[in-house]
Amino acid sequence: MTPDETVARRGPQLSTDDLSFFFASHHAALASLAREAAAEMEVLEREHGTTHEAARSAIAALGARGLFQYFAPSGGTIDLRALCLIREALAWSSGAADSLFAVQGLGCYPIHAYGTDEQKRRWLAPALEGRSIAAFGLTEPEAGTDVASLRTTAVSEGDHWRLDGDKVFISNAPIADHIVIFANANPTAGRKGITAFLVPRGTPGLTISGQIPMVADHSIGALSLRGCLVPDDHRLGAVGQGFAIAMSTLDNFRVTVGAAAVGMARRALQEATRRAVVRHQFSKPIAEQQQIQGYLADMCAELDAARLLVLRAALLRDQGSNITQEAAIAKMYATEAAQRIIDRALQIHGGLGVVRGIAVERLYREIRALRIYEGTTEIQRVVIATRMIQAERARSTPSERRP
Repeated sequence: MTPDETVARRGPQLSTDDLSFFFASHHAALASLAREAAAEMEVLEREHGTTHEAARSAIAALGARGLFQYFAPSGGTIDLRALCLIREALAWSSGAADSLFAVQGLGCYPIHAYGTDEQKRRWLAPALEGRSIAAFGLTEPEAGTDVASLRTTAVSEGDHWRLDGDKVFISNAPIADHIVIFANANPTAGRKGITAFLVPRGTPGLTISGQIPMVADHSIGALSLRGCLVPDDHRLGAVGQGFAIAMSTLDNFRVTVGAAAVGMARRALQEATRRAVVRHQFSKPIAEQQQIQGYLADMCAELDAARLLVLRAALLRDQGSNITQEAAIAKMYATEAAQRIIDRALQIHGGLGVVRGIAVERLYREIRALRIYEGTTEIQRVVIATRMIQAERARSTPSERRP
């Protein structure tokens, strides 16, 4: 059965089209560039799938378009609205391409923010150009949401460090040229001992295994470090600064996960609307069925709510505000709403929706991981509620605090 390519040919609508008041003048040109990249990624995935070779081609293409430069702006401050715009476009076309872009950022931003000039020259510059691939080695078999509990250790041996431990669910690992790895140099100090290291592919003692088979295909693997020796000049930031490096990196990128969810949900809604118009049952388009109209209306409203929450957080961050709560709200709501929107889009497609090669089937597999990575929905709820409780306690008078 041949999929309807009408929506793909039209290309993505983006938030700059109708929410321009959230953006600056330079974002309009970026939107055009992001659309071009999205179209290229759609063609690349359709023709070559999600093989490692295709992933390398995608990284090179995104680098050639200059999109990775937004991970290391010359002024030093991340343009979060720009990153959201790029991810919205890429996720509309390809969840795999969006993942490649995002993880390249996770592997580049820590070097931009904390690296020495030599580290930036050696690792950051080629990654920003798409000539090398970066990864972010944080998650472990027993340390995901609770980053402070990671068990990988770093022992100082003169001018080298010996790393031992295991990492899992490391995106880009099978194709990465360098990995930012987090290990504890002082386990008794808990998170205050966590330290970051730049570990090149091929370092003795580093074993990369993969591909881990996932619901949605993309480059992801596991790392084993057994007596892995890295020079001290590969240490990123100060000893014990690793937790701060990891958290600041994730804080900058968490909102963009919501933007990726928005891109996927928007594609699903466009595909569902198209299907509702062209599919006939009982001698009329199913778009004329009130139940289908109700689905489409709810999907549209949820998508708009998600977009507004994501862009609120991004704008506040670009204006210099702390957005811990806003980022958690945006990430939680956008990913959960996208799951619901895509599920309804698949339902509108009927049996066609579960056929491989149909856009909503791909989206149905791709959206699920976004509710987990970079902070699960459950931990976002904890963050939101904790901030609310802290704010209430701070504004309460002593008499108001009594039961």
